[in-house]
Amino acid sequence: MSHDKKLNELEATSICGNDISSSCLYVSALAISYAGQYAWLALLVVGVVLFLFRKIYGEVVGALPLNGGAYNVLLNTTSKRNAALAACLTILSYMATAVLSANEAMHYLHTLWHGLPIIGATIGLLLLFLLLTILGMSESAIVAVVIFITHLFSLTLLVGVAVWYLAQNGFDNLSLNFAMPVKGGSVVNALFFGFSAAMLGISGFESSANFVEEQARGVFQKTLRNMWVVVTVFNPLIAFLAIAVLPLAEVGQHTETLLSHMGTVTGGPWLGTLISINAVAVLSGAVLTSFVGVSGLMKRMTLDRILPQFFLKENKRGSNYVILGTFFLLCVSVLLITNGKLGPLAGVYTISFLSVMAFFALGNFLLKRKRPNLPRPVYAGVITVTLAIIGVFVALFGNVKMHPEYLVVFLQYFLPTMAVVSIMLNRIAILNFILSTVEAFERQLPRASRLGRLLVRRQLRELSQQEFVFFTKGDNVVNLNKVMAYVVENEFTNRLKIVTLLRDGEKFPEDLLSDIRVLDRAYETIEVDFVTMEGHFGPELIEELSTKWKIPKNFMFIGSPGDRFPYQISELGGVRLII
Repeated sequence: MSHDKKLNELEATSICGNDISSSCLYVSALAISYAGQYAWLALLVVGVVLFLFRKIYGEVVGALPLNGGAYNVLLNTTSKRNAALAACLTILSYMATAVLSANEAMHYLHTLWHGLPIIGATIGLLLLFLLLTILGMSESAIVAVVIFITHLFSLTLLVGVAVWYLAQNGFDNLSLNFAMPVKGGSVVNALFFGFSAAMLGISGFESSANFVEEQARGVFQKTLRNMWVVVTVFNPLIAFLAIAVLPLAEVGQHTETLLSHMGTVTGGPWLGTLISINAVAVLSGAVLTSFVGVSGLMKRMTLDRILPQFFLKENKRGSNYVILGTFFLLCVSVLLITNGKLGPLAGVYTISFLSVMAFFALGNFLLKRKRPNLPRPVYAGVITVTLAIIGVFVALFGNVKMHPEYLVVFLQYFLPTMAVVSIMLNRIAILNFILSTVEAFERQLPRASRLGRLLVRRQLRELSQQEFVFFTKGDNVVNLNKVMAYVVENEFTNRLKIVTLLRDGEKFPEDLLSDIRVLDRAYETIEVDFVTMEGHFGPELIEELSTKWKIPKNFMFIGSPGDRFPYQISELGGVRLII
C-alpha cells in the first residue's frame, strides 16, 4: 500500500473486514457444536463484548495512532519486555490465522473438487502467498474491496435464500432442534462454552490497528464500527438460520463447510458452489493479510533489536524474505502437528488472539495512568474496560477447560518463541557470562580463550555503540532519571544524547546541565552527550537529525506530549514515548 495516498473508509474496512468477516465461514458451526440451539445467543454475547472493545481500541489507537497494535501500545506505556510478550502472541495469532484460513479455504474448495488432498493443498496455498509476498505483492486496496463486497453480497444472498426457504417449508426443524437436550446439561453451560468457542469470530478485529498509519484521518473509528456491525449481524443470524434449516446432527457432519452445505440445501447446488468460491477467495485474502501483517510486525521487532538482525535481509523488491520464510515454516509445522483439524487450530488461534485482546485492554489502563494528557477522540470508561477484560478471561478459561490439550499445542510454539526473544533481550548478560567462562579457560586453552574474548568483546562493542536520543523541554531531574533508568533496563547502549531545542536568543537552564551531570555520574555505564540547538521540534527536525547522526527514529524518545502538541504521534516516524 502506498504511504502517500491514505486509505478511505471502504478500502480500510475491506482490508481488515476480509479478515474478521471470513470467520463467519467456520465460527457458526463451531459455536453450534458447543452451544447447540443456543449458538446464536452466544454469538450475540460476543457482539456485546466486541462493542466494548470498540471503545478500548478507539481510545488507545486514537491516542497513539501508530502501526503495531498491542506491541506498539505496550512499547509506549511500559517496558520493551512486556511489549515483546504481546508481539509473540500476535505472531502466533497471525500464524494460526494463516493456517486456519488456508485450511478452511481448501475444505471449501474440496466441495468443488473432491479429489483435492486438503493438507497438501493447504501447504500449496501457504507457499503461493509466501512467493507472492517475497515478490513484493501486498494487499491491494482495490482487490480487497472487490473481495469484501462480493463476500457481503454472498452472505446476504445466503441469508435471503434461507429466509425464503423457511417461509416455504416452515419452522418444524427449528422446533425439533429446540426440543433436543441442551448441550452441557443447562442453558448456562451451553452459553458459557458456546461463547468461549464463538470468541474466535472476532479474530481479526485487531488488524485495523496494525495499519492505522496508512488510513486517512478519522477512518480508523469507522473501521471498528463497520467490523462490529458485520460480525454482530451476520454471525448470530447465520447460526440461527443454520439451526432453523438443518438438524443439529447434520451441522456436526459439515463443520468445515457449513455455509456451502446450507446454501446447497436452501437454494440448490448453484448457491453452494457460489458460497464455496466466495469462501476460497475471502479466506485466501485472510492468508495474505497474515503474511503482510507478520512481516511488518517482525521487521519492527528486529529494528527494535528484539529479534536477530539477519531477519532484516531484503531482496531487490524490498521484501524481508527471511521473515516470510520463517513464518511459512512455522505455519507448515503447526498444520502438520494438528493434522489440519479445525479444533486444535482454532484452539491455538483463540488462545493467542484472546491474549492479544487482553493485552490491548491492559494497555488501555496503562495509557490512562501514564499518558493522561494525550488527546484521544474516544474515552473508554473503567467499567467498560473491566467488563471487556472479564469477557476475554472467561473465554480463555472456557477454551482451556474444554480442551486442555489445545493449551499444550499453543505452548509448544509460544515458549520457544519467548525463549528466542528472552535470549535477545538478555544477550548483554549472556555475552558477559560467556566472556567470564572463556576467561576461566585462559590457562588451559590460551589461544581459544584469546579468540573467544575477541569475538565476544566485538559483539558487546557493536551492541553498545548504537546511540539513542532523548528530546527534553527542560525536564526536572526526576523525569531525566526515569529516562536513564528506562534506557539501562530496556536498551543495549552506553551512549545517550539528551537534546534541548532553543528559540532565537534563548539559553538553556543551568539547572538542567547540573542535573545531567549528576545523572551522568550516577549511571556510569551510560555516556551522556548534552546537545543544545536552535530549532523547532517536529517531523522535519527528526528526519534531519536521524539522517545526520545515523540514528533510527525508533531509537529517539520524547516525554508524553500534552493536548496542545501540534502533531500526531504517527507523524514523528516512530519516535517513542517513555515518560
